[in-house]
This record gives sequence, C-alpha cells and structure tokens, in this order.
Amino acid sequence: MFYRCHVFFCTNQRPAGHPRGSCGRKDSERLRNYMKARAKELGLDDVRINSAGCLDRCELGPSVVIYPEGVWYQVRTTADVDEILDIHLQQGGRVSRLLMPEADAAETIATVTSGGDVASAAPEGTGGRR
Repeated sequence: MFYRCHVFFCTNQRPAGHPRGSCGRKDSERLRNYMKARAKELGLDDVRINSAGCLDRCELGPSVVIYPEGVWYQVRTTADVDEILDIHLQQGGRVSRLLMPEADAAETIATVTSGGDVASAAPEGTGGRR
C-alpha cells in the first residue's frame, strides 16, 4: 500500500455570492497547504494530503474527507488542522467537534433511482458519512 490515509481537501471555487458558498472562498487552499507542510514536518510519510474538486458540502466547509475511513470534517483554522493531524492521523481517534453533522451528510447522498424514487443511503462502512 502506498499510503495509510488519503486526506481530500475541497478547494472548489464557485462564483461569488453562490447560495451554497465555496470551500475555495473559505481559505481552503491555504489550509490544505498548511496541512501538507505540517504532515511532512511530523513525518507522516504514509499520509497523502490532496486537493479535491467539489465534495458537495461547501455550505459546511471547508470540507475535508479522510479515507479509507470516510470521515468528514469541517476545517476552518490551522488549529483545526493541527487537531486532525494529532488526534486522527497520529493517534487514530476522531475530532468530534469538527465532524460534519450526520443528517447533512445523509441528505447529500440522496439519489434518484431510475424509477424516479428518491433513495437515501450512505456508502457501506462509512458510518453515514460520504
């Protein structure tokens, strides 16, 4: 395995004034760059920090998802980044105060089936997080 964890940081840019907001307009690129530099300083060579296009949670963002666990975070400050690096990526825990709300994550996963019915389900093994 190349990496133990992949961290995807939404850096999507929507037009100014978009009703859903934009992670890119909430300083996500600077925060991603900070996380990448700090992970390197901490010797987390088995963790890959990536930019991502839209993760469909911009109204709650900046949005971060960590795989393979599928854990979603709202990250707004470098202190938030440091806490995720320490508690999640080094210790294997979760930063509960930064977790995205379950209800919001489940709503986003609602998909229209071929018959026009709406089905809402999180991918298996994600604990309701997408």
